[in-house]
Amino acid sequence: MKLVRFDDNRLGVLQGDQVRDVTPILDALAPQAWPAPHGDALIAALPDLLPRIAAARDGAPSVPLASVRVRSPVARPSKIIAAPVNYLLHREEALASAEINYGMPVKTIDELGLFLKSNTSLVGPSDGVLHHLPDRRIDHEIELAVIIGRTARNVPRDDALGYVAGYTIGLDMSVRGTEDRSWRKSLDSFTVLGPALVTADEIPDPNTLDFTLSVNGEARQASNTRLLVFDVAKLICYASDSYTLYPGDVILTGTPEGVAPVEAGDEIQCWIEGIGDMHVAVHAPGVAA
Repeated sequence: MKLVRFDDNRLGVLQGDQVRDVTPILDALAPQAWPAPHGDALIAALPDLLPRIAAARDGAPSVPLASVRVRSPVARPSKIIAAPVNYLLHREEALASAEINYGMPVKTIDELGLFLKSNTSLVGPSDGVLHHLPDRRIDHEIELAVIIGRTARNVPRDDALGYVAGYTIGLDMSVRGTEDRSWRKSLDSFTVLGPALVTADEIPDPNTLDFTLSVNGEARQASNTRLLVFDVAKLICYASDSYTLYPGDVILTGTPEGVAPVEAGDEIQCWIEGIGDMHVAVHAPGVAA
């Protein structure tokens, strides 16, 4: 099932180019008192809600996907975890380009570990990306995004995929420079997720997915998740050894070669096999999406 959060926090099921509005299902979510628990309430409740959503889907009103404002399918992750240099060909291109490495060492994930991105960087595709710094290079990085479905700590590798609620397209935007990754990748709008959360049952093997990114129709990135240095299961294990993972937490799995700059006015087109397409506009600051 492909779940879409759209407009004013409505819930839909994506079928082709149509969204079935199943928002009344959200009434089944338990009210939360202050302080709210960690994580995303909808993602935590998905095992119970999915049968109800499936039952309501076919009779639900339908609207074209193109007519709605598509939000991030996860509203409230407790954290966004990112995997640096998790494709070897990306490491090679970074080593070869001073415009990417800025004289900094380029190590792989097994040397660098993981890093966190600010939750306030999270947006949906209809929000677009803000090109905050016109005098700096800002690059696109397409990534498979893993959405955690239940609380996890010290997860064995063989069990790791059982903790996944679903997958979505991730667009990790990056300012090139010498500053810490968590700053360069955490500006507002620098984590785009969408267009839908595809439930884990529809993607039995996340390590065999083709994906592409183009800008204004020009092909930039194309790869397959089988080339990950740390595959999805290993990333979940590695992350859960350091952090308690909560429902709705996002793990960005890393980007392949082909990263390149974008400018205000560009349109980024992302595609991941089994998930679909995501179109994201790049805006100058002060320009409404």
